[in-house]
Amino acid sequence: MTTPVSAQTADLTPDPRPATRVSTASAWAVLIAGAVGLVASMTLTVEKIDLLLNPAYVPSCNINPIVSCGSVMVTPQASLLGFPNPLLGLVGFTVVLVTGVLAAAKVSLPQWYWMGLTAGVLIGALFVHWLIFQSLYRIGALCPYCMVVWVVTIALLVLSASIAFRSALKSVVPQALYQWRWSIAALWYTAVVLLIMVRFWDYWSTLL
Repeated sequence: MTTPVSAQTADLTPDPRPATRVSTASAWAVLIAGAVGLVASMTLTVEKIDLLLNPAYVPSCNINPIVSCGSVMVTPQASLLGFPNPLLGLVGFTVVLVTGVLAAAKVSLPQWYWMGLTAGVLIGALFVHWLIFQSLYRIGALCPYCMVVWVVTIALLVLSASIAFRSALKSVVPQALYQWRWSIAALWYTAVVLLIMVRFWDYWSTLL
């Protein structure tokens, strides 16, 4: 049977919204990061609810005077928009988790979607760094589950940006940034750890 010319022409028409190819490793990394972030956000939400219901409740992440979720949860910074911050994580990491599932299942997602996801993660990363500053220099306490979210958000920003902009890397500088992205992330993590060590050194030194 002869294929109609119109159908042949339609088949040859380029897709105006090309899909971005995602490696299996990157897809699973996005999925795992989304799952870890979602679990951390859910745990924080449950702990916050327990604390609201019972002000005498001691969260499971209260480990010592410095590493203490309870000290962070009762501050205004923990509800910046008028509701607990972990609720933002529930929404955001659910989107990331679903994206990871689709990518791992080899479902093609357009580049604009990955660029939008990267923009969302960037906003989340900026918020996370504001929270890091508040935790270190205003509240004076660290929330373990929050720190999990910090780690995951930075990793997600590197991952999503790598996926979204890999095909757009033309010049030498962007290519170098792409090739060294995980080294940059490692330095990023190291800087945060050093800030934590310096800020609370008076306490850490008593444990040595």
